[in-house]
Amino acid sequence: MARFVGTYAPKLDDKGRLTLPAKFREALSGGVVVSRGQDFSLSVYPAEEFDVIAEKAAKASRNDPEARAFVRLFLAGADEQKLDGQGRVNLSAEFRDYAKLAKECVVTGQYDHLEIWDAARWEAYQSQFEDAYAAAGSAALDAIL
Repeated sequence: MARFVGTYAPKLDDKGRLTLPAKFREALSGGVVVSRGQDFSLSVYPAEEFDVIAEKAAKASRNDPEARAFVRLFLAGADEQKLDGQGRVNLSAEFRDYAKLAKECVVTGQYDHLEIWDAARWEAYQSQFEDAYAAAGSAALDAIL
């Protein structure tokens, strides 16, 4: 499994294509699935990783309205594709609108997938949560680490 970490700042071109970091292209060469992410970002999964998540999602309780809504929106908003020869992913107008993407973008590694953010929104997100991150106590860290 590939490990996606780091922060990158590619530009969105006029045709809605975004170049993904070169260091991840081999791991993404089998295809990707782009989906709506949390906090109005986009998620880019290697196709195999997306399949693992989709299988888990398909097992969610259909009796739980929140789970049902999440699965519907997650899967209905997904787009399977191959990177082009320059390592670009094509972001539909719907994706660009959802994530409020402008020319300046940020791609962040999230271990098993990448997130695509509008640069200004990413900066605002970081500002909003930086103090909480810096002040995370042992109870919060124990839940994660």
